Amino acid sequence: MLQIAEIRDGIVIMNDGSYRSVIMVNSINFDLMSRAEQEAVEYNYQSFLNSLYFPIQIFIRSQKVDMTPYVDKLDRIRAEHDNMLLSLLMDDYVGYIEALAQQTNIMDKKFYIVVPFFPRIDVQKSLSQSKNFVTGFAALFGNKEQRVVINEEDLRKAKDELRNRVQTILDGLQQCSIQSLPLDTQELIELFYDTYNPDTA
Repeated sequence: MLQIAEIRDGIVIMNDGSYRSVIMVNSINFDLMSRAEQEAVEYNYQSFLNSLYFPIQIFIRSQKVDMTPYVDKLDRIRAEHDNMLLSLLMDDYVGYIEALAQQTNIMDKKFYIVVPFFPRIDVQKSLSQSKNFVTGFAALFGNKEQRVVINEEDLRKAKDELRNRVQTILDGLQQCSIQSLPLDTQELIELFYDTYNPDTA
């Protein structure tokens, strides 16, 4: 079920032999901008999209926020101070936070851009597979486990191309006053774990 063969050097290697890089993107509060600022962001975003020579995927992940660690931290801070007024204010604030957490779902949204790279397909291999239709069709129902063989030269080319594509996106988003950062290997592993295991994440 998992479409990922390996995560290495900040790159996701897919089962089909393609590669992905993921960029985490901060949001901006568009509604608080003046009309001139909004128009500038829209124009720069339009220019950014028109400059892309490759497809991208925008991924938005919503996750419920657990307020318990925050409330526990406030309780520890309150216990460390002897100031009675500060303690009363902290009590009110903690009560407000707890009531808010019980009444509503507090959600955290994170935004990502997925940058793909598809290496060139081996033409001879494709032709030989298409000539023998019956064998190719039977292979779909076989019990063989699909394994991706990573050619180091192809991986190096994919890294170079993905680095160029990621830099194009970082520069384009910077023109829109949007901060962004490519994910490293550990952050990619955590992202995919959290996505596939929302209950335990």
